[in-house]
Amino acid sequence: MTPQSLPPLSRRWWAALAALPVLVLALRALGFLPSVMDWDESLYALQAREWLHGGWPLVAAWDMHPIGAPAMFAATMQVFGQSIFAIRLLGVMAVSATGWALFFAARAAGLGPATGYAAALLYAGHSLMPGGMSVNTELLFAPFTTAAMALAIHGVARPELRPGWWRLCAMGLLVGWALLIKPVAVAEGCLAFALLVAAPWRLGQLSLARVLGFAAAYALLCALPTLGFGVIYAAMGELDAYLDGTFYAPFRYAQGAAGGEAVWRIASTIATLLWPLLLALAGVMLARGERLRVIGLLWFLAATLAVAGPAHFFPHYFLIWLPPLCLLAALGLQALARRLAPGRMAATMALLLGLVALDPWRLDSAARLERGANLLAPDVPARVAALIAAELPPGEAIFVPNYQPIVYFLARAGIPTRFPFPIHLTGAFANLAGASTDGEVGRILATKPRFIVIDRGYWGTMRPAAANAIAAALEAGYGLAYVFPDERNMIELWRVRGGDGGE
Repeated sequence: MTPQSLPPLSRRWWAALAALPVLVLALRALGFLPSVMDWDESLYALQAREWLHGGWPLVAAWDMHPIGAPAMFAATMQVFGQSIFAIRLLGVMAVSATGWALFFAARAAGLGPATGYAAALLYAGHSLMPGGMSVNTELLFAPFTTAAMALAIHGVARPELRPGWWRLCAMGLLVGWALLIKPVAVAEGCLAFALLVAAPWRLGQLSLARVLGFAAAYALLCALPTLGFGVIYAAMGELDAYLDGTFYAPFRYAQGAAGGEAVWRIASTIATLLWPLLLALAGVMLARGERLRVIGLLWFLAATLAVAGPAHFFPHYFLIWLPPLCLLAALGLQALARRLAPGRMAATMALLLGLVALDPWRLDSAARLERGANLLAPDVPARVAALIAAELPPGEAIFVPNYQPIVYFLARAGIPTRFPFPIHLTGAFANLAGASTDGEVGRILATKPRFIVIDRGYWGTMRPAAANAIAAALEAGYGLAYVFPDERNMIELWRVRGGDGGE
């Protein structure tokens, strides 16, 4: 079927789309319990909190990413409160929005609603892995790039029509916001534009001059969110901080490639995503509709370029694969169901979909349920933060040099530096800040923060100069107040001796 011949969606399918966030919430429900899923997520929460208190990202709290992620965190916290609940709810909304975009991308290509909904459910399930339970940049920009691709696919399905400005503007702004979250979205943004103009240009509907004009307008629209915030930062006198976190630091980060570790990380991800990869292969080989198969493969290639862009290959980077992978996998499910049970195709497809989509949830839940009753109890970062909050005046700074930065957030404590992310301040990535942060560590210690939180198991990950300075400060002016056994390490809470923080 073509998009023009597709019947309107029935009330049943509109109800199913409305129910998608409920299904996503059910799949991600256990993720609302722990306070920490990912260090990056904790940093975005801190940046968002500081922003809501008047301290802009990259100025009050620095990172090597643009400000799109903390902007979305801040918007969610403004509505739902400064809490772990709000952070996890943002993840539910992002995954649901990507699912909706996948549904309409499939429908734009002429596929039935069952195939589109299968793609949405596959994405919802596999967004839990690898590393997708945390609300990271890959989940946050996926709704925007997927929606842009859906608009492009609709244009591909109707090549006789010249691309309209409304579609170009919508796609450009969607990709523009995705770029404000993470620059690697440029690969999918370029593909979306190429799909939009290629067929009309080939059919003579667009002249080369018009294509070039569209390209210039599209590039400007994609750059508009980044340029707009740049103007705001420039007006505040903080353009250097904006340029550093948005452009220079990501470039410095990409210089330190993962090397031989990349092969193992890629192999691990392939093993983790084996079922959707196999189903996608079946979709490429067996499914009807060559156009969508080609688009799916091109999309997967663009996503692969985005994964490889930072040259580090951490597990959550591969979440960028999921939208095209799930779209192709839905085609594979349909093709296999048609061949396995032609008379009961819908039931067979539903059974296969359930088995594949729920498998990541099964694995994730099994690992969490091993904690038993402790699953419902506060985890170590929350317990550390509660003890600090009981004694700390609101907003007073503490120091967390090598442990989870979410402690600042949960304890409602101030951050003692614009580099609250431990790996930037005391770890191996201090060069990302543009200069050594040893001097910053010394400045923090000179203020004698009331509490210092140490992860003894990760002591060796700090730079020697930073570790030595912290050890000397602890010996000279702090007493060990509490020790918290964690799953792998011992977490130490040190309290300053004498003064307001005396033992």
